[in-house]
Amino acid sequence: MSRALLVAGFGAFPGQRVNPAQQAVAVLARRRAAFALSDIALHCAILPSEHAELSPRLSRLFAETAPDAVLLLGVAARRRALCVETRARNRVTLLRPDAARQIPWSRAIVHGAPDDFVTPAPAALLAAKARACGVATQVSRDAGAYLCNEAYYLSLLMDRRAVFLHLPDWRGAALTAASPALESVAKALVLA
Repeated sequence: MSRALLVAGFGAFPGQRVNPAQQAVAVLARRRAAFALSDIALHCAILPSEHAELSPRLSRLFAETAPDAVLLLGVAARRRALCVETRARNRVTLLRPDAARQIPWSRAIVHGAPDDFVTPAPAALLAAKARACGVATQVSRDAGAYLCNEAYYLSLLMDRRAVFLHLPDWRGAALTAASPALESVAKALVLA
């Protein structure tokens, strides 16, 4: 019986014209055949970097793909290692506009919902597998307060087996689809 894996990463947003998460999704999408050999139906998507569009897009993706697991990817420009996030909080910043230059109307993502969720994924094991591929990786308890945390929170709220990975910003290393850094990350993601 085939299992479905949804891999979704964010596109560009203010301050991040080229998002490594979007590039990583593209690299993984080219590996669909390898996933199929392991009896995994790989579905890849780019998430909108807009608060108003994020929840409806996630809901559609979950309905269309019925994933058994969800891997969400985003960028954390100040981090120097791949971060396996373990917790999503029911909060969003009112200080940073999204790609549509909009600010959320409320600090809570979902009113009346739990304050936070913890991933059911084995974060320490995922981090160890990534490190074994030569990718500097750490476990993190702070997915931030922007769209990454919002997507993670909504995914866990919708009772999905989800994990969120923050990629560092490799712009200084001229990240491209053929870059060794991106290939190493993609290999780590495939093994995980």
